[in-house]
Amino acid sequence: MGSRSHRSVTAQDVAKLAGVSRASVSRVFGNQGNVARETHEKIVKAANELGYQVNFLAQGLNRKRSQLIGVVVARLSDPFRSSLLEGLLNEIQHKGYQALVTEVRGAEELQTTMRRFTQFRVSGVIVTSGQPPAELVKECVQHGIPVVGINRHMDIPDVDFVCSDNKMAALLVAEQLMRCGCHSIGWLNYQQSTWSGINRGDMFRQAMTEKGLLDECDFQHIIAEADGYEGGRQAAHRFCAEGKKLDGVFCANAQLACGFLDGMRENGLDAPTDFHIIGFDNTPQTAQYSYRLTTIHQDVTETAKRVLSCLEARSHDPRIVQRMEKIPVKLVLRNTSPSQNE
Repeated sequence: MGSRSHRSVTAQDVAKLAGVSRASVSRVFGNQGNVARETHEKIVKAANELGYQVNFLAQGLNRKRSQLIGVVVARLSDPFRSSLLEGLLNEIQHKGYQALVTEVRGAEELQTTMRRFTQFRVSGVIVTSGQPPAELVKECVQHGIPVVGINRHMDIPDVDFVCSDNKMAALLVAEQLMRCGCHSIGWLNYQQSTWSGINRGDMFRQAMTEKGLLDECDFQHIIAEADGYEGGRQAAHRFCAEGKKLDGVFCANAQLACGFLDGMRENGLDAPTDFHIIGFDNTPQTAQYSYRLTTIHQDVTETAKRVLSCLEARSHDPRIVQRMEKIPVKLVLRNTSPSQNE
């Protein structure tokens, strides 16, 4: 035992103590093939006694694939992004993998991260933020590493995408505002918005057209100079300073919506008395008493399940048809646009 304290315990050490072959140890800890119960117990007992830890990275390198899933994230200060990451981590662990999470702040960091993921021979890559460079995606594909994008545009071959159903969301919001008798309707987003934010706005305009609202209502595109709470708040102040009015507004995300609501309150207007406001994401903040925001709910648990399903399917057959998985959403009615009697 004294000599082993100065070096890592190996699978060969476990095999020797348990009186079994090295291959049997590999089968037990690699979940490969059947091992007799008595042999299994001997190996586990020996491993515990020696303090043996499986080197999953080395194990992956030996078989050209690790048990790691690379996850690209950005702006974890955003409550929805952190809840999405939590959902992904839970599903990744449930599937028997470990997550290698990297937060990126720009295209260069994303490129560096993707390259590192290929070097680690991860079992898959999940991109929750930013658009992965096509050449690096090709590199992942060439190494047999599947890539899935969340709430991104489906424009890279051999990459699957999982996205909340923005058309369903837009229809739910348009129907709600129509029931509430709104005629002057606004869409709030921020400059340099993500694809998902832009797509939500496009789907909203399309939904209002389909419902026959666009011709008879005054549609206003409100642009915040920055994303987040403060961006929404300042957008409300500019809106009021310009003497504009509306009686319904749909927002690209929850933080913009909460900021816009507070900004309107600071100008003497409140929901639902003076206008209706509906957000997107259903973060914990939106349910707080001071907001009680009506919002679109995104199912992060189902999103995570679909993402892992796409990764596993493409790892088994890299040539399958590209998939776009749309996750159903629902409208959560609260104080800022309450339910109406039909």
